[in-house]
Amino acid sequence: MAYFGGLVVLLTIIGIVKKYDARLVLLVAGTLMAFAGGQLGGMVTAFNKTMVHGTLVPTICTVMGFSFVMKYTECDKHLIHSLSGVITKSHAIIIPLAILLTWWINIAIPSAAGCAAAVGSILIPALIGAGVHPAMAGSAVLAGTWGSAISPGTSHNPFIAKLANVDVMTVIMSEAQQAIIASLVVIAALTIIASIRKEGAEESRREALLKEEEATIGKIKVNPLYALVPLVPLILLVLGSKSVGILPTMGVSEAMLIGCALGIIVTRSNPQDVTKEFFNGMGSAYGNVMGLIVAAAVFTFGMQSVGLTQSLIEVMKGSESIAKVAGAFGPFAIAILSGSGDAAALAFNGAITPHAANFGMTIIDLGSLAQIAGAVGRSASPVAGAAIVCAGLAKVSPVELTKRNIIPMLLGTITLIFLF
Repeated sequence: MAYFGGLVVLLTIIGIVKKYDARLVLLVAGTLMAFAGGQLGGMVTAFNKTMVHGTLVPTICTVMGFSFVMKYTECDKHLIHSLSGVITKSHAIIIPLAILLTWWINIAIPSAAGCAAAVGSILIPALIGAGVHPAMAGSAVLAGTWGSAISPGTSHNPFIAKLANVDVMTVIMSEAQQAIIASLVVIAALTIIASIRKEGAEESRREALLKEEEATIGKIKVNPLYALVPLVPLILLVLGSKSVGILPTMGVSEAMLIGCALGIIVTRSNPQDVTKEFFNGMGSAYGNVMGLIVAAAVFTFGMQSVGLTQSLIEVMKGSESIAKVAGAFGPFAIAILSGSGDAAALAFNGAITPHAANFGMTIIDLGSLAQIAGAVGRSASPVAGAAIVCAGLAKVSPVELTKRNIIPMLLGTITLIFLF
């Protein structure tokens, strides 16, 4: 059954690479594996459960609604044009800055998909406006969505702290240096790839985009208040995060709704038209972004149905003689296939990490290695929620992001192995 699942996964990858509709490919593959595993009923449950996911649906839909409102009011263009001077002078470092900014914000907003939505709605259009290739713009933001690995808000650090009988901040301080160095390796690698592929900030692309905008809406005289509106939700989320705590904590949806209301007030737009655009954005998000996430959930359930996910975890758990390598590459590989490194990292840390001393490591080091590697792998997965969000904002296939991120994330994981 596991071998059959492996064959289906291989065919799925081929189908997506050949640019068949990813939703169709993932749904068919997941259904086939669920049928083979005799769990069609569970597959339907997974479909329904993801379709009304209490966190993803409101987060992604309101972010895309906010994005549509910013486009309608032209606040996004005012922001991009206000940054154009800085961006023009920062061509060489614009991609590293985008990754670094996302990575650090992800510590304050530990949800990868939530961070991708909040940051990506601002940075991805700004990067594209600066002449960065859309796929590279999405890849840069996605590459920063594993900063949460050193956040007290993630579930893994308290789990490791409990195993090691220490407090959470002890774990975070022990792993922060290694994670930061690995993030710099990822940044350097993706920047080099952008240079080789000639997908960085190019003046010709930027000028072509400006000419296209000027032909349709004319030249924009930047209004500072308009330019500030798109930043408001992100500012509210960061200042209200548990690690900052200046403002009361609020969800992504609340921040986006406040941003929309502020957009109406500042631009004096017709509330009826803005409302229509907001719900058009929500509908687009559900059909395109959530549609992919639902299909990916069916695919992941199918892998579980035939025992493929469990088989991979068991292989990883059985590799005690090479615990360090298994602790890194196990969660990394499973995260790429399933879109989540949580299951593999938790399984490894529950079964192997308590015996870390037998492998010449501490519980904190081995546990941190496993959970960070899983988070890094997620940033190279085409079926991860964060990847689908970034791809949706960049209007490209999630596979295009994986093509660009796989090598940087692999190098980051190898760096973690050496550092731990």
